[in-house]
Amino acid sequence: MYTIGKFAKKLGITVHTLRVWDKENKLKPEYVSNGGHRYYSEEQLKELIPKLEKKKENRINIGYVRVSAKHQKDDLERQYQIMELFLAQKGKSFKIISDIGSGINYNKKGLNELLTLISTNQVETLYIVHKDRLIRFGYELIEKICAIHNVKIEIINQSEVKTDEQEMIDDILNIIHVFSCRMNVKRSHINKKIMEKLKNDK
Repeated sequence: MYTIGKFAKKLGITVHTLRVWDKENKLKPEYVSNGGHRYYSEEQLKELIPKLEKKKENRINIGYVRVSAKHQKDDLERQYQIMELFLAQKGKSFKIISDIGSGINYNKKGLNELLTLISTNQVETLYIVHKDRLIRFGYELIEKICAIHNVKIEIINQSEVKTDEQEMIDDILNIIHVFSCRMNVKRSHINKKIMEKLKNDK
């Protein structure tokens, strides 16, 4: 019998994945102790390994490249070429997803496509030039989603400057603008209520 940790390691998946499979009745432990510890059998291991290996064969590598604005298309093309050359050398089927949009915009077409591929278990490894190319804030959340679906994340250029100063300033200004608009709407709503109360009190 294998503990959940050892079983996950043998399969090359995460403990969290096994817990999710248990919850969704995709794979129940062979035995659960009185203390709630899950144990898996050798037979389960032998049955699952071929299935997981077959699934892995159909998974592809994804390269994700991004710039913030249309005037940075030259930089996007440079990132694309670097990524294409890098992935071609891996000798495995791949797809490159490109985006134009701020690092704090979570509704970009390319990012949505990437998350769909990850959540449907079609990705083996996600390659990015550096963290900020993926997303400005919330990288750890995407990292967690990848871990759940057994997707590796590789940063291919650790030495590159994460982002230029102007792009970071633009992202910060966007954040300030969003919160400023929300505060103005809230103040407007409060002021409207105050005015209505004053009118009613006359």
